Amino acid sequence: MRVFHGFAELPHFEHPVITVGSYDGVHLGHQALIGRLVAEARAAGGESIVLTFDPHPRIALGRGGDLLLLTTLDEKIALLESLGVDNVIVIPFDRGFSALSGREFVEDYLIGRIGAETLVGGYNHRFGHDGLACDAPELARRLRIVRVDPCTVDGVRVSSTVIRRLLAAGDRTGAERLLGHPLPASVSLQCPGRESGNHTPEHAAKEPISGL
Repeated sequence: MRVFHGFAELPHFEHPVITVGSYDGVHLGHQALIGRLVAEARAAGGESIVLTFDPHPRIALGRGGDLLLLTTLDEKIALLESLGVDNVIVIPFDRGFSALSGREFVEDYLIGRIGAETLVGGYNHRFGHDGLACDAPELARRLRIVRVDPCTVDGVRVSSTVIRRLLAAGDRTGAERLLGHPLPASVSLQCPGRESGNHTPEHAAKEPISGL
């Protein structure tokens, strides 16, 4: 797997199939989407590309507070590689980048610099400061759009937010069930947690979903 930092020296990609998101934790929902990304790329005879952010957008914009990241960048990259991704592009996220509109991001970066042909998005994927939906008609005219449905486990919609709530409640086992892999080392030391069997706290299921 190739890893690129920024857009300055990108190679030519063959029939790029892309997705964009923080992918913090690379949880079961992310894994389902990445699986579809890899399958679409293989079907097209192309390359799968994950665009992710560093630092996390909430941290870059000063809204992180005590946000617990579920993976370091290196841990995230290793997990993406294990899922068969061909390329990762790490976007250096800052206030300037956050000021882009969804259309600017798609036209100037996804199409202009990567040559994207297919976009794989989750149920709540949006781009730019104006929150352009990934299946907006203006994007559908420029890219082939593939939407992936939400992932649920025992009626709980999997998200990084819900996993953080489980960890805050001390439910390490429940968090790992939604992650679909052991808690990464960077988080494990901070969240010793408790054994909880298959229990998922009621409040976790009711938390609003924050997306990728």
